[in-house]
Amino acid sequence: MTPALGDFPTWLNLIAWASLSLGIACALGVTVDVIRRPQKMAVMNVVWPVSMLFGGALWLGGYLRWGRTPAANPGDAQTPMAVAVGTGANHCGAGCALGDLIAEWVAFLFPAVAVAFGWGWLFQDKMFAVWILDFILAFGLGIVFQYFAIAPMRGLGLRKGLTEALKADAASITSWQVGMYGAMALVQLLLFPALFGGRAPVNSPEFWFAMQWAMLLGFATAYPVNWLLIRAGIKERM
Repeated sequence: MTPALGDFPTWLNLIAWASLSLGIACALGVTVDVIRRPQKMAVMNVVWPVSMLFGGALWLGGYLRWGRTPAANPGDAQTPMAVAVGTGANHCGAGCALGDLIAEWVAFLFPAVAVAFGWGWLFQDKMFAVWILDFILAFGLGIVFQYFAIAPMRGLGLRKGLTEALKADAASITSWQVGMYGAMALVQLLLFPALFGGRAPVNSPEFWFAMQWAMLLGFATAYPVNWLLIRAGIKERM
């Protein structure tokens, strides 16, 4: 059974486009900035622009205040714990965001992919089948991002580096995805149908506007997990 699509008002469409455009503009601006001022940790040259797609102006402010490579060497003052935890959560979230972005579009353009992950034989609702692919890609990319953070800092080889990345970020990635799934379920299954008569399709600005907010909730659910991981020494302080 195909779920009903919502009839979204013009004001929401305009807000969605404005929010998405702001995120893209921030991502492009930060991309230019990290080319001019590369991050000390190379993977952050990807993490910061990707995270702008959902964080927008709020994340841009955080980047300019704490993440941007300074023009002059400021010394080795330790980053405050709250900022280090936020950076760690953001690092894992960028991998999740990229994985979710790829998964949603691949399943939309090639529905057979959703069938392969359970649509029609395990889940009647396509959304849940796509979430399986979402999680696999988000988890895989999140671990890769963590590998390129942890391996250079500790001088680890491929196998050991991937093992340590898995230990450091498995709980963080999972907690991020739980928050994201919860928000998207609330919006797509309850809020949009109640207010606008149905869901937002993947090829609509309303869907990706909702995803921006879902990613922010993912950050919120991953933040305390990252605090515990860093405090326990399982994850590197960034």
